[in-house]
Amino acid sequence: MPYADLDASFVRSVDIPPKGKVDYYSNEITGFILEVRSTGGKTYYVRYRDPHGKQRQVKIGDAKSVSFDKARQVAERLRSRVVLGESPIEEKKALRSVPTLSTFADTYIDHVKRTRRNYDSSLGFLRMHVLPRFGSLHLDQITTAAIADAHQELLDKGYALATSNKLPVILKIIFNLAKRLKVPGAEANPAAEFKIVQPQNGRERFLTREETARLKDALEQSKHPQLKNSVALMLMLGFRKRELLDAKWGDVDLERRSWLIPLSKSGKPRRVIISGAALDVLAKLPRWENCPYVVPDPATLKPYITLQYHWDIARKKAGLPDVRMHDLRHSFASNLVNSGRSILEVSKLLGHSSVSMSQRYTHLADETLFSAVDAAANAMGTSWTDPQKVAA
Repeated sequence: MPYADLDASFVRSVDIPPKGKVDYYSNEITGFILEVRSTGGKTYYVRYRDPHGKQRQVKIGDAKSVSFDKARQVAERLRSRVVLGESPIEEKKALRSVPTLSTFADTYIDHVKRTRRNYDSSLGFLRMHVLPRFGSLHLDQITTAAIADAHQELLDKGYALATSNKLPVILKIIFNLAKRLKVPGAEANPAAEFKIVQPQNGRERFLTREETARLKDALEQSKHPQLKNSVALMLMLGFRKRELLDAKWGDVDLERRSWLIPLSKSGKPRRVIISGAALDVLAKLPRWENCPYVVPDPATLKPYITLQYHWDIARKKAGLPDVRMHDLRHSFASNLVNSGRSILEVSKLLGHSSVSMSQRYTHLADETLFSAVDAAANAMGTSWTDPQKVAA
């Protein structure tokens, strides 16, 4: 274990051993080594003991590729880290274990399938826009700036802001999951630093009594065997589309008028109270032996993937081309408020995690109160501004 005053001149002129190798230790930097081999090869290393007392060695580089001055600077930095209790070799191994986004995507996909009902659109966006851009990168190579650039590219291609926002949202979920699983490279979440601008396109479309009647007439003419029943239940109970299409009879308690949604949009179960009118619809639904679903496709006895084609025909026939299926849920909330129910009750019946999510319907409550105070004023039969109309 010879020691030497390592410098550029020594590296150039050092004798080549006839066989094997010789390690020359620096007199100046503890653990800094020049390895000289019988083949003529020369390599710089730093040798040290980790916090557990185990001897470790970090390769700096070949003397032909790395100058002595550069190797010396690296050796000094590595030695400083060792003195502070770090283990560079372990960190190097950890870096090698950082997965690419494509590799970790399988874990994310399994997680989404276990915890969400409607995941097709998210996985489609992942495969079409996220993986082509970031899939080959290791998790620690994905930066906030790169996410911002990718987001802007989607906007430049004409994608809506809401659609483009899916990119940072999906990446944020991926990194949060990876961090919970202690995956190397996910210590920081670059998507969490990206500031999402919410689109100002919130809309509140509610069906009036007259529109509801027109829609019912159009549904009566639909060739779809379950569309009318599905729409009726969504209007009466405020279901989301997938909540209803995936619903099973085993979760319906007709006697207690209770319907359990095992996995709602929030990822938690929620209970739906069944109205008397909805009970009548349920009583008339066709049932098939060994089929657990409430409104299945009669041809397959499985849940429908979509109702969009026949829904589009029905809404246009009713003169309601702008009404989305999700607006049936909004209409349920509107009918609750206009019947005098509180926002707290609306929030509970819609399964919102907080009352704030139901605040969009507060103006409807105000309109109901306006009508109430006007009715009270008119009931007096007295005008307080017209001197000719004074009560006797």
